[in-house]
Amino acid sequence: MQLCVLHLDDALELQPDFINACEQAQARFISARDKGSELRLWGRPRELDTLRRNLAAQLSKGTASAPLCFMGSGDFHHVSSLLLPIALERQSAPVTLLHFDNHPDWVNFCKGTHCGSWVNRAAEHPQVAKIITIGVCSHDLRLPELKGANLDLLKEKLELYPYQHAPSRVRGQYGKTPSYEQIGNELHWKSINDMGEQNFIDHLLSRIPTESVYLTIDKDVLLRDDAITNWDQGRMHLPYLLSLIREISRRHRLIGADVTGDYSTPSYSGSLCTRLLKRGEIFLDQSHRKPDLGIAAHINSVANHALLEVLSEAMA
Repeated sequence: MQLCVLHLDDALELQPDFINACEQAQARFISARDKGSELRLWGRPRELDTLRRNLAAQLSKGTASAPLCFMGSGDFHHVSSLLLPIALERQSAPVTLLHFDNHPDWVNFCKGTHCGSWVNRAAEHPQVAKIITIGVCSHDLRLPELKGANLDLLKEKLELYPYQHAPSRVRGQYGKTPSYEQIGNELHWKSINDMGEQNFIDHLLSRIPTESVYLTIDKDVLLRDDAITNWDQGRMHLPYLLSLIREISRRHRLIGADVTGDYSTPSYSGSLCTRLLKRGEIFLDQSHRKPDLGIAAHINSVANHALLEVLSEAMA
């Protein structure tokens, strides 16, 4: 395993115990704070390509080990679409992308890549055989077509398992898959809560078609007791997430992983129009209440320590 700490904001710097653990594990630290304010929420192709080249150069130095990257706020989850190809360059076989998140990250976005659109980009990679999104509880599943969701992915590479969610009203016809059934104008999801957590583990393992998997984890999939993020949060407990990782790793080879979902105070750069657009997005989509930074850092550090320990064992 090749551990990487990517500084796009100050979220991880506010967790000195976790940073110390990463130093002890001989992590590679990559500073990209100068790009973070440009890339927060979304980035244009040129900005993303600059970061991609930097990451590829840094993570290809001297090792062929699977990369594990911690990278701060979930506002940067679209950076996963840059990290995934780096891991795939070392593989020839197809891979399943396992995506733990309170949001599906599947919207159509034409300006570049958004933290809410990056799954579309991942699905375009020829080595990605399937994407399985796990744990969604957010309102993104309410009237998803009107919110720009690319629901055609459900008929192609994507299976989505909410932790718990009401049926989604749709206009189109999307049929039936292992993760939902369309009844009239509603998609009835097969949720973790309805299946039961242990039964879902067995179901999930049966749905992974490849030997190799890549994990991407946004901690907003967790309850607020286990993580404090910039976004609304799901209903999964941290011990259950850790048990899922362990069970997956017992049956599959982890070729890479990344973790987002730490809280940081938003900061934007770019043109006035860009800054206004991004501030407008967070005004509509994120909580207006700022958490206590000390408490947030402590809770997120505990989760990061646990994830580092379990992922290090899984990727050894």
